[in-house]
Amino acid sequence: MKAIKTKKAVVRQVESDAIPYVTDMLEKINGGKTTLQLEKNATIFSQGDVAEAIYFIQTGKVKITVVSSVGKEAVLAVLGIHGFFGEGCLVGQTIRVSTATAMQSTTLFRVDRRAMLQALHAQPELSERFTASLLARNIDLEEDLCDQLFNHSEKRLARVLLKLARFGEHDTMPSAKMPRMSHEALAEMVGTTRSRITHFMNKFRALGLIDYNGEITVRAELLTDVVLHD
Repeated sequence: MKAIKTKKAVVRQVESDAIPYVTDMLEKINGGKTTLQLEKNATIFSQGDVAEAIYFIQTGKVKITVVSSVGKEAVLAVLGIHGFFGEGCLVGQTIRVSTATAMQSTTLFRVDRRAMLQALHAQPELSERFTASLLARNIDLEEDLCDQLFNHSEKRLARVLLKLARFGEHDTMPSAKMPRMSHEALAEMVGTTRSRITHFMNKFRALGLIDYNGEITVRAELLTDVVLHD
């Protein structure tokens, strides 16, 4: 039975993208693979659906949400290019425990559960890279949990902005762009109020840590040094 959305709760975490180039190796899978072209806000699967495939992001962004039994919604993850989701089907998960939605025009590889398991057995390099991606995700989740437990909302916002700009893939770049997101959406991700997000975003902009020009430009090195390493 699918859960019904009613009201929203704070976000618990934002996951980083998977290790790049796992998707490149999926080209060797001949059967059980489909390329999907999705428009913004398209639902990929819903909480309560049958879990029968894993998805890899070629382009775009995907939001993973979950709804509690009392109708509260939380954003669990925002994933970008090279990210993957729906992997629970590989370890016996038969029902989706979350909902996946395209945040913008998105291209996905959909790989059937059986085809993915066969590919992992047949391609040692794919298996190694996929395992590394899972381990990286686990580390990221631990960091998110520590962030929620020990850091105040300003630092949590800074970390969310850095991750949405995929700072980890731009280590030599002083700045990185991310799609403009509403302060309400950022508030859900950080776990605070919209007014607090507006206050901190204005503060970051005044300090030259971010810039608005259609997209949000994150001055990644400055934001890291000034806010995260204070």
